[in-house]
Amino acid sequence: MKRYRVKPGVKLSLAQYDPDDTGEHKKNRQGKEQVKTETAKLIGRLDGLQERLYANATRSLLIVLQGMDTSGKDGTIKGVMSGVNPQGCKVVAFKVPSKDELAHDFLWRVHREVPAKGYIGIFNRSHYEDVLITRVHGWVSDKTAKRRFNQIKEFEELLTENGTAILKFFLHISKDEQKDRLQARIADPEKRWKWSSGDLEERKLWDEYLKAFEDVISATSTDCAPWYIVPANRKWYRNLVVADRVVDALENMKLKTPSAPEGVDFAKLKIV
Repeated sequence: MKRYRVKPGVKLSLAQYDPDDTGEHKKNRQGKEQVKTETAKLIGRLDGLQERLYANATRSLLIVLQGMDTSGKDGTIKGVMSGVNPQGCKVVAFKVPSKDELAHDFLWRVHREVPAKGYIGIFNRSHYEDVLITRVHGWVSDKTAKRRFNQIKEFEELLTENGTAILKFFLHISKDEQKDRLQARIADPEKRWKWSSGDLEERKLWDEYLKAFEDVISATSTDCAPWYIVPANRKWYRNLVVADRVVDALENMKLKTPSAPEGVDFAKLKIV
């Protein structure tokens, strides 16, 4: 899975990443079932790792999910984090800034939502919206956006130095796949609530968004807060990649179950 990691200082070209990639697994039913089995095992491990994270309360994990419309941010959360105790996990979706938020610097509202020690935080869209949609639509200049690149890197460095591990995932789908998913959204009465009239207008800016993503990922993938380009045309493989990296990050914390309170003889302790 490390091959999907964007190395610091490398100029990213998303054209070099196949959104339909499934690694060493076949693109058939057998391959899909194998991947689902592997993912289930990872999710099982995630449960125990999260419990240690919560019990120790010395570290935290921040997961950032970005991607084009319909790339599967909601589906990733549902599919990968299904084994996580909701008490130790918080999902935040950043919408259009409020009047109060606009009165502060662009990272103010984000810093308030960073996971506390012992918790996993998931940003469904994130502080990166302020250098993506704002730049594509010309609401901020290129100069302002690039200045924010450095501010974001410094912000993420601050978080990691204070015990927060950061994983950033770009869920990479093809334009044809997006078309199919938007069409499916229209066709399914149970999914029409997700439809927005702006979806088609944003789709017209596909190339502009790809360029904006390439620029920001190239500038902000660091050793302490890496970006991963996740092939996301096939949801089952997308979930495997994300689950693998999340488990790896938690295992690298090398957390152990906290010691029991001193002075208690548990062998003789009886509850009456």
